[in-house]
Amino acid sequence: MSENTTQQGVAGHGAFFQDTNLKAEEAEAATAWVRNHVDRRSVDLGERMDDIREHMWELEREGEIIVHRITDDHKPIEVETLFGWKKRVPTNQLWHHKSCGQCGNIPGYPTSLMWFMNKFGIDYLDETDQTSCTAWNYHGSGIGNVESLAAVFLRNFHQAYVSGKQHGFENGHFYPLVHCGTSFGNYKEIRKYLIESAELREKVKKILGKLGRLVDGKIVIPEEVVHYSEWLHVMRNRIASELQTIDMSNIRVTVHAACHYYKMVAEDAVYDNTVLGGNRTAVGTSVAQALGAQVIDYSTWYDCCGFGFRHIISEREFTRSFTMNRKIKVAREEAKADVMIGIDTGCITTMDKNQWIGKAHDMNYSVPIIADVQLAALACGADPFKIVQLQWHASPCEDLVEKMGISWDKAKADFQEYLKQVEQGNVEYLYNPELATNQQINMKTGA
Repeated sequence: MSENTTQQGVAGHGAFFQDTNLKAEEAEAATAWVRNHVDRRSVDLGERMDDIREHMWELEREGEIIVHRITDDHKPIEVETLFGWKKRVPTNQLWHHKSCGQCGNIPGYPTSLMWFMNKFGIDYLDETDQTSCTAWNYHGSGIGNVESLAAVFLRNFHQAYVSGKQHGFENGHFYPLVHCGTSFGNYKEIRKYLIESAELREKVKKILGKLGRLVDGKIVIPEEVVHYSEWLHVMRNRIASELQTIDMSNIRVTVHAACHYYKMVAEDAVYDNTVLGGNRTAVGTSVAQALGAQVIDYSTWYDCCGFGFRHIISEREFTRSFTMNRKIKVAREEAKADVMIGIDTGCITTMDKNQWIGKAHDMNYSVPIIADVQLAALACGADPFKIVQLQWHASPCEDLVEKMGISWDKAKADFQEYLKQVEQGNVEYLYNPELATNQQINMKTGA
């Protein structure tokens, strides 16, 4: 270990980081190598692996675990993953596992999702008894360990399994729908560890026992870990045919797929040969396609948004530089995008909130950054302020909204008038807030 490393620790951040001083052609050669190796999904199929779900069924037969199954009542739709495996995506009786980041930074993302579910009359539970997945903390600071992550995973998914009881349903009535890409990747990784390690299961079972989070003395593991964009993916044609009110054919859309969606436990990510030839993960892009927008591919599609968890804390200028140079500048100059859509709160927050810093270096690029479900809601007539909540975004969304034929000024004036009503106590709810504690469930409530 070098003296400098000893002084700085081994976190990989600090003064000992040196510029590579690559010449432009050397940097381009390095980038070309990456493109050649990641630009086709077939590259990732060289070495196949076991389907973890087969081992899960075996553990259930042996009485080791309980699997929270997707039933016909969940109205699942089957899709194909990277390895060609079938994944069933439930579309009804859903338990919303919300995101720490979206609630603080992008509230229009869960409200747009619930707005769609209200429109379709879908049965769901906006659960208040959930915790953070704690993966942000784990990836960002290194605090935490596999046991703690596994305990949180099982605690939250136990709550999803038993949540229907207070409303008069059987265990398993509601199926978890994970909003956050980080939670999604973390939970899939932890599920794999749990299935493969009897030692980990034994350790965590003791913790869950103390928390009262076992069923018949067993841990509960979901049949599938499902991301909200997968729900949007399988519902995209219904959204376009039944709800869309705005012509999107003049809107140029670029897509940023979250690393934690398709790079962690990559074999489980959803691909569709009708979406960019099956060379990109389907979610996000498929919704824009179904709405009739122009989907514009771009050379840095594979790159991280720049968030990276740890360096947004210790090297935030790296994050900002990466976001501007590798994503925003490319989306504007190369793709001439009207909007970039994401599927994860960390990515959207990073690219949305850091564009302002470019002005300090005469990099005056800006692109609206919103979630796929927010773009879909706009296309279906949702209010830009009350539902899509674009007022929370730092990137400029006015031109996008106007290009879609929606008056930004009128929507803003209407919202300001609504806020006066809120001050007088006249609040509209997407979801009956009493449902979390009320024994009488009524899923028809909604805007």
